[in-house]
Amino acid sequence: QVQLVESGGGSVQAGGSLRLSCAASGLVFSSYCMEWYRQVPGKEREGVAAIEMNGDVKYVDSVKGRFTISRDNAKSTLYLQMNRLEPEDSAMYFCAAEAGACGSGIDYYGQGTQVTVSS
Repeated sequence: QVQLVESGGGSVQAGGSLRLSCAASGLVFSSYCMEWYRQVPGKEREGVAAIEMNGDVKYVDSVKGRFTISRDNAKSTLYLQMNRLEPEDSAMYFCAAEAGACGSGIDYYGQGTQVTVSS
């Protein structure tokens, strides 16, 4: 049974930092593209960052230079370091796994962790 468990969310003031983690189990972590998505109520889920099996990374323009995605295959854990947070970053953040290369379709989502940024 595949599980993706996010942690590290919380409330922070604008300009602050948070580090999200996603612990994966039940899959061969190193064989998956891993991604972070976020969603605000009433809006579509948005892809924030992705990291390929080989470590290549991509970001949505709004977080470039502020967020860093990384992975530790030995620990089967995905991370998202979020710096210089803005109120617009407030959302539920989800990690996701795609077998193989990014773009092939999400196979698993986690339950999410809430991030709230106050001005």
